[in-house]
Amino acid sequence: MAATGERTIRTIITNRRAFHDYEVLQRFEAGIELVGTEVKSLRAGKVSLLDAYAMFPSKHTNVLMLMQMHINPYDFGNRENHEPLRPRRLLLHEHELTKLRAGIEEKGLTVVPLSLYFSGPYIKVELGLVRGKKLYDKRVATKEREMDRARRRTDHD
Repeated sequence: MAATGERTIRTIITNRRAFHDYEVLQRFEAGIELVGTEVKSLRAGKVSLLDAYAMFPSKHTNVLMLMQMHINPYDFGNRENHEPLRPRRLLLHEHELTKLRAGIEEKGLTVVPLSLYFSGPYIKVELGLVRGKKLYDKRVATKEREMDRARRRTDHD
C-alpha cells in the first residue's frame, strides 16, 4: 500500500519513438481533459502516441492542446462515444506554459508526449520539450546502445 500523500503510478503507454527521433531537453507533467468513454478506452490500453504533439492553437491564449493522440472508441459506447483524434486540452501551471511557449517560439523546439500514465485516480501526460535528432545522431545512439549491450553480455559470461 502506498504511503500517505503518495500515488501509485501505472504506465498506460510510452512513446519509444520520441526517444529515438528526438533529444529530450526538459520534461513536464500535465493533466489532460478527457471525456468518460476516453478514460474507459485508456483503462483498456487502446491508445497511440505515434504522431502526437502539443501546440498552442492561438498566440493570444495560454492553452496547450494535445493533437493527433489516437484513443480508440470505447467498445461498449453508444452514440455519445468520443471522436478518436479530437484535440485534448492539457492542464499545466501558468509558468510551465510560459516556458513551453518560449521554447517553441524562440528556439524552434517542439513538445511531444513521452508517456501516458495513471497517477492514482488521475491520468497524466509526461511531455518533453524536444529537439529533433539528425541522422548521424541516431546512428551514434544506436552504436552506443549496441556497445553497451555487448559489454553487458561479456560481463555476464
